[in-house]
Amino acid sequence: MASWVIMELDRNSTNWTKLIEGIVRLEKKIFPKHESLARSFDEELKKKNNGLLYSEVDGEVAGYLMYSWPSSLCASITKLAVKENYRRQGLGEALLKAAIQKCRTRNVHRISLHVDPLRTPAMNLYKKFGFQVDNLIEGYYSSDRNAYRMYMDFDTN
Repeated sequence: MASWVIMELDRNSTNWTKLIEGIVRLEKKIFPKHESLARSFDEELKKKNNGLLYSEVDGEVAGYLMYSWPSSLCASITKLAVKENYRRQGLGEALLKAAIQKCRTRNVHRISLHVDPLRTPAMNLYKKFGFQVDNLIEGYYSSDRNAYRMYMDFDTN
């Protein structure tokens, strides 16, 4: 297993544009057009309480996770993507673990996310970290693609 360095995208970063371009390329490859944030990534990340964690290999984005925490009670993982040639090497796990840690430091009580039930590796990853299926949302991604809403609660005492 590779040891991944997970970084948080900083708005004032000098390589912001280059990173966003790499993420957009990955986004276009992985997600169907109607699910892709490729066109609005820049705006999404400028919103308050939005964060992006990423990892690079040889100056190229290998994977990223986008999350938001609209309130102190709940955070949401909106995207998790790993470039094909870096899959099954623990990068998705490292990104998810880092996001969970970030949420813990913000005293978030619950993290939720949506996942396609047919994406078995993603489902297994979330379950491994203790996410539970809340319910099935029909037509979430498109008329013929559903999603599970999953969540993880932290102890609040």
